[in-house]
Amino acid sequence: MSRRRRRQPKPEISPLDDWVPKTSLGMLVKEGHINSIEEIFRNNYVIREPEIIDVLIPDLRQEVVDVSMVQRQSDSGQQKSFRITVVVGNGEGIIGIGIGKAAEFVPAVRAAEARAKLNATVFRRGCGSWECRCGEPHSIPFETDGAAGSVSVTLRPAPKGTGLVTADVGKIVLRIAGLKDVWSITKGRSRTSSNFAKAFVDALTRTYRVLPPQEWMSSGVSE
Repeated sequence: MSRRRRRQPKPEISPLDDWVPKTSLGMLVKEGHINSIEEIFRNNYVIREPEIIDVLIPDLRQEVVDVSMVQRQSDSGQQKSFRITVVVGNGEGIIGIGIGKAAEFVPAVRAAEARAKLNATVFRRGCGSWECRCGEPHSIPFETDGAAGSVSVTLRPAPKGTGLVTADVGKIVLRIAGLKDVWSITKGRSRTSSNFAKAFVDALTRTYRVLPPQEWMSSGVSE
C-alpha cells in the first residue's frame, strides 16, 4: 500500500514582496529611506500608490459606509454597477475616504479601498472640552466644521463618557478615526451616506490647519 503524502502548507507570501514601485516615493519607501507616514505629510509628498500606505501603516483598518447601485445606458442596454464608499484609518490620527465602482462587489470594494489609501491624511486628536480637561486624545481639540455636497457637519469636543452623538455613518467614521466622545450637528441631505461620510472626514482634516495652544511648546511656538 502506498502512503499518501500530506500536502505541505503553502508559505504565506505577502503581496508587498512582489510590489514594483512606479514612483520615486514608492522606491524610497520600498528601500527603507522613508519609514513613517508623518515624514511624507511633513514634506508634502503626493501618495500615488496604495502600497505605500500598506508598508508604512500595516495595522490600517477599513470600513464600508455606503453601498449603492448605479446604472448607465449603453448601446447594449442598461449596465448596472456597484458604488462603494470605504473609510480607512489607524485610530491614531490617520483617516482617508474613497469611492470605487465596478460591476461586482469585491472589485468595487478593492477599488474604493485603494482610493481611500491614496486620500489618506492626518488630523488632530485631543481633549478640547472645558468639562473634561483630562489631556487624553479621546476627542478633538476644538470645534471644527466640514462640508461635502449639500451636507455640512459641525463637530464639538465632548467630555469622557459622552460617546459619539451622531448618526450611524458618522459613528463609523469617528470610530475608525479612534475618537470616543464627540458631539455633532448636521445640516443638509444627510441621507446621502457618501457625502455624509465625506463631510465628517473633511471636518477632521481641518483640525490640522490650526495649531492649538496645547501644542505650542512642543512645536517651538512662543506666545
